[in-house]
Amino acid sequence: MRAFIAAAREGVDRGVELISQLLAFADHREPDLQVRELNELVSSSGPFLRYGAGRGVRVRLELGPDIPSCLIDPALFDAAVLNLVLNARDAMPGGGEIWIVTERLVATNSAPGGPLPGTYARLRVKDHGCGMPQEVLQKVLDPFFTTKGENGTGMGLAQVRTFMQIVGGHLSIASERGTGTTVDLLFPLPDAAA
Repeated sequence: MRAFIAAAREGVDRGVELISQLLAFADHREPDLQVRELNELVSSSGPFLRYGAGRGVRVRLELGPDIPSCLIDPALFDAAVLNLVLNARDAMPGGGEIWIVTERLVATNSAPGGPLPGTYARLRVKDHGCGMPQEVLQKVLDPFFTTKGENGTGMGLAQVRTFMQIVGGHLSIASERGTGTTVDLLFPLPDAAA
């Protein structure tokens, strides 16, 4: 019983922190950038993400070895990953699995629209939901564009993109109708961000 109460208190504390950070995001306050371990952040938010995914959706964490520490705002990170998990959940109304994978990524060349060459800590959120056609994929980062009708605000992915710009990272989305969606967040190492 004590473990459940402790977990509930931790969830409330995280929720309060998340809401305050979302309000700070809306007010354009200075982010709280820190050098943090990506695996640690993902592990600590695991129960929160599983709760957000709801029934019928399994959240699977695959934390890679040798992930470099990266520059990040922990509360904005939680909000961004929760946004991605909620989008993945909504793309799978019949249930399914969401994979959250971390790994070290070395980008060797700079393709148009891609990350600059260098080493990154990558967080990948992947689902096998309904996916999106190319014409929708080209608009998903636009503020107020939503695929959810009246249930969506169109601000989730726009906030994720802004968060990645704040930390000097890179966001990419790949999706195919009937196959699912993969979102990659590339976090720079502290030297690269400086």
